[in-house]
Amino acid sequence: MGKLQGRTDIPLNETGMLQAEECREFLNTSHWNVVITSPLKRAKQTAEIINGNRTVPVVEMEEFLERGYGDAEGMTFEERISKFPDKQYPNQEDRASLNQRVMEGIEKINQMYGDHQILLVAHGAVINAILAVLSNGEIGSGKTKLLNACMSNIYFHQGTWRVKDFNQTSHLSK
Repeated sequence: MGKLQGRTDIPLNETGMLQAEECREFLNTSHWNVVITSPLKRAKQTAEIINGNRTVPVVEMEEFLERGYGDAEGMTFEERISKFPDKQYPNQEDRASLNQRVMEGIEKINQMYGDHQILLVAHGAVINAILAVLSNGEIGSGKTKLLNACMSNIYFHQGTWRVKDFNQTSHLSK
């Protein structure tokens, strides 16, 4: 429990598939023009399940890869605390680089798709980075524990990105 997946490219487990199906059901009446996803299997599978029978394109973007956790990747919480009590993981992607990469991806989406409705399927650290940057650190990285398959809504209005809501889980059964 509490395993740090990072960039380890694993598929969804049964719980993840169920959560993706619940997301699809919740979004059943929603409209989007494109699905953007991380290239990691678990994100791509989630995107495909949510997209279902729609003919909306699914586009992979490297900018939304999960944060690299270096030497701590694949370890449980207990293993990490034991080996790295200072929580400094050797070879981990630093937060500034993560924020820059992710926000470059957000800007790229804005340039490529403008006023379209976008569904972004990403990972916890990526979503937290987006939330932290857009809220000037009020929420997100270091402050918000996102739940798997939660939904967050951001939008671009009058030249500024804004957070409508985040970490929404009412659609999940567990």
